Amino acid sequence: MKHFNTKPNLRPFSQRSALVVVGLKVQAIRLFDPIATGVHIPQKVVQYTPAQKLQDAFISILAGSHGLVETNKRVRPDHALQRAFGRAACAEQSTISETINCATEQNVTELQGAVKTIYQRFSRGYRHDYAKHWQILDADTSGLPAGKKAELCTKGYFARQRNRRGRQLARVTAARYDEVVVDQVYAGKIQLTTALQPLILAAEEVLELDAPKRARTLWRIDAGGGSEDDVNWVLARDYHLLTKDYSAKRAARLAQSVQVWYPDPKVQGREVGLVTQPHPYARATTQVAVRARKKNGRWGYAVLITTLSASDILELLARPKTLVEDPATALLAYVYCYDQRAGGVEIQIKGDKQGLGLTKRNKRKFTAQQVVVLLASVAHNVVIWARQWLAEVSARFAGYGIVRMVRDVFQMRGRVTLTREGRVTDIVLDQNEPLVLEIVKGLRTFLTDKTVSINWGEI
Repeated sequence: MKHFNTKPNLRPFSQRSALVVVGLKVQAIRLFDPIATGVHIPQKVVQYTPAQKLQDAFISILAGSHGLVETNKRVRPDHALQRAFGRAACAEQSTISETINCATEQNVTELQGAVKTIYQRFSRGYRHDYAKHWQILDADTSGLPAGKKAELCTKGYFARQRNRRGRQLARVTAARYDEVVVDQVYAGKIQLTTALQPLILAAEEVLELDAPKRARTLWRIDAGGGSEDDVNWVLARDYHLLTKDYSAKRAARLAQSVQVWYPDPKVQGREVGLVTQPHPYARATTQVAVRARKKNGRWGYAVLITTLSASDILELLARPKTLVEDPATALLAYVYCYDQRAGGVEIQIKGDKQGLGLTKRNKRKFTAQQVVVLLASVAHNVVIWARQWLAEVSARFAGYGIVRMVRDVFQMRGRVTLTREGRVTDIVLDQNEPLVLEIVKGLRTFLTDKTVSINWGEI
């Protein structure tokens, strides 16, 4: 007869020992509590509560799972990771999916409120100093491809995927901090022209933007939010705006009033000029025409619309305000500030798709899809906050995106010592891991419990 060792492993191996430290931090600040106490999915409890299974899904996303099915591979065997996040065990992936599938519209509303509370408690965007700096908010939409049987899964715009079906993610990010302020899910045919106003109102509620704060908030929006109605609506709420005109025909017409074109030294073939006969809006705007040669040799035109003065835009780019006297520098500053969207909301969405598997968790029920997207937005912000904590020790990590944080920092081999009660006491990262010395120094700052030690060595 074979005898199996039933004693708990008090020094388990972990493929994600750095994420174990993040888990200890998350547990210490009780980050997940608003979700655990505020979301009540109507499901019978057999072994794990719905809140515990939502937490297991959240841990799985942070662990880099592309699909909830990977929970069984990444989280269930990793006892140290579970303990670090306050879980004694991990639910099986199918039961996690069943719980998420049981979510109702009321549960989505509850989860949205919990995510708002988490953001307000821990984000830098919510605590932004409006008197000192402009708040920059980027809004955009991005496709979430899915099968045709999924609810509200329709044909729409999906980059480089003609005739694709899916849903749309509408997002607002706090550009200075790379944080997700709001995530909303829509049917596949919905674009920013439809989603912009409710998206701004949702961000306004999360950030509690009163009149003085709105006067120091800049919205950067692509052409999808550049219709006349949307521009006037944003301006009527006393925000500042930097967007691209929705109408290509109007942009070409406005560009004809440019008297002097200035070449862009950073982008070959691109030129900018001041529109001298601007289109009228609810408030005075500066309109900057941008042109570049198309493949057929003709000029292609776009027009940027903004309420910012030349001195304001130079301030945003941290350039001397004395340059306002140089018209080429001032006009190019508007273009460069708009170009930064590509490194803001667009790169954050791309990072979530690649690093957090945002497009891989496709649920047939629309409410279930909203739940997994909201959990992913919390995971995104936790990754960004972890990067911030690491960067306080080593500036190297300040430039890490979502993919590098999840792949190169969180996925580090190590041994974790546990007490018989399951409390983490010692973490040893593999000394052969890249950047292990800098990462260990940064991870030590995460901990408020001084009885936990973090080192590197042979495992």
